[in-house]
Amino acid sequence: MSDFTVGDVIAERTFPITRDSLVRYAGASGDFNSIHYRDDNAQSVGLPGVLAHGMLTMGLAVQPVIDWMGERGIVLEYQVRFTRPVLVDATEGAAITVVAKIAVTHEESTRIDLTVTAADQTVLGKAQVTVSLT
Repeated sequence: MSDFTVGDVIAERTFPITRDSLVRYAGASGDFNSIHYRDDNAQSVGLPGVLAHGMLTMGLAVQPVIDWMGERGIVLEYQVRFTRPVLVDATEGAAITVVAKIAVTHEESTRIDLTVTAADQTVLGKAQVTVSLT
């Protein structure tokens, strides 16, 4: 673990999200709630428009850490708080940006804090991944 210093950015990535992405995720996850693909249904329940699935956002957020670790480690724990929805415009789509930074190092594990934003707003709070590197 001595290769890392608290505060080091170990990964950064932006994921484009389109309405097509949402349909594919719905098929893979089985979450066909229409707020994820129909503006009229999303608006009928008080939302500003179609939202990305929370679990899709959460899954994308951890991916840069998984890529960085490769086969040299495992995720011990992963947690987030959903703070804002990710609105996915029919034409423009959306982009989720993830910055992964070393927060705490121990001999047996490392905690990585994630800053996850969309449209310049934080969408996941207290996003933390604890990993064990071999």
